[in-house]
Amino acid sequence: MIYLIFFHWVTLSAQIVTGAEQTERYFPLLQDKKVAVCFNPTSVIGNIHLVDTLFNSNINVVKIFAPEHGFRGEAEAGAIIHSSADAKTGIPIVSLYGKNKKPTREQLKDVDVIIFDIQDVGCRFFTYISTLHYVMEAAAEQQIPLLILDRPNPNGYFVDGPVLEEKYKSFVGMHPVPVVHGMTIGEYAQMINGEKWLENNLACDLQIIECQNYTHKNSYSLPIKPSPNLGSDEAIYLYPSLCLFEGTEISVGRGTPNPFQIFGHPHLTIGDYYFTPQPIKGVSENPPQKGKKCRGFNLTKEAQQNISSNNSFNISYLINAYNHFPKEMNFFMNPDFFDKLAGNSTLRWQIINGRTEEEIRTSWQPALENFKKTRNKYLIYPE
Repeated sequence: MIYLIFFHWVTLSAQIVTGAEQTERYFPLLQDKKVAVCFNPTSVIGNIHLVDTLFNSNINVVKIFAPEHGFRGEAEAGAIIHSSADAKTGIPIVSLYGKNKKPTREQLKDVDVIIFDIQDVGCRFFTYISTLHYVMEAAAEQQIPLLILDRPNPNGYFVDGPVLEEKYKSFVGMHPVPVVHGMTIGEYAQMINGEKWLENNLACDLQIIECQNYTHKNSYSLPIKPSPNLGSDEAIYLYPSLCLFEGTEISVGRGTPNPFQIFGHPHLTIGDYYFTPQPIKGVSENPPQKGKKCRGFNLTKEAQQNISSNNSFNISYLINAYNHFPKEMNFFMNPDFFDKLAGNSTLRWQIINGRTEEEIRTSWQPALENFKKTRNKYLIYPE
């Protein structure tokens, strides 16, 4: 049954059945196969990790590929993930974060099928879709089928932001999509294939176990945080708008209990909220503005009021912070990274030169509308 109206956040999310939960649909595809998996802590059925379910069901998992933050979630953002073995099952783990972002021929030589099951949050700079690209490309090169166990996108009900320009392509933005793409991992994989974004116009042999009872109008509350610093529905709601601060002097609350729900700086001249970032082991061990009292804003209540029905790529936070930051200080302290997150250098230039929010939003609309038309070709779930 497809639900086309909003119900209570938790009640509605409980109605949805993820791809991973539908074991009867994909377990038969894994019998007598040597299986590699690309999983992280969100790869669960209930409160049991999917690799444990596969292992205990006598599925022959020969390799685990681990993205950013690691396989069972032991690493903070940007930390190098080292290859090792899973302590619980003994299955070898191969890092796909660091120098080795793409599975090699050697790493796939004993693999018959790859499973990809990772919870995304629908933002271009969330690196799991970059890992998806490289896994698809490696699978296509070695003619290995890829099985995607789809999960809802908590920001899947809107599409917004500037579309990435080719020259700003990086691991935090590999494709010409807007900041918020409004697609599930399965839909996004179909777009990667269909738009010929893999090297040498390759196409990956995809099979998608789609979610049941999900539409893009659904609210969805994640049962497990998708990364160490996205620990709440409010943070996931605000993440698309606040992440660009990571290329500036402004703290987004790493090293506090509320990362990506707050922002501020010791020299910001507006805001009635104060916080002091401190190291948190495994989450943010050297946070920006560590040990300094920051002034700024707590956006938690704003997020709670709009979380189930209304969201956008909100650039007013950036504009206001820039306008109330000391001019003698360098607000864009990492301009190259900011431009990679934005997908262009235009946004930074527009803010510096005093363009209004309306002017900035208008400038990216033509490319955004073209993307929406392309996106429609690959949707699995109703709008």
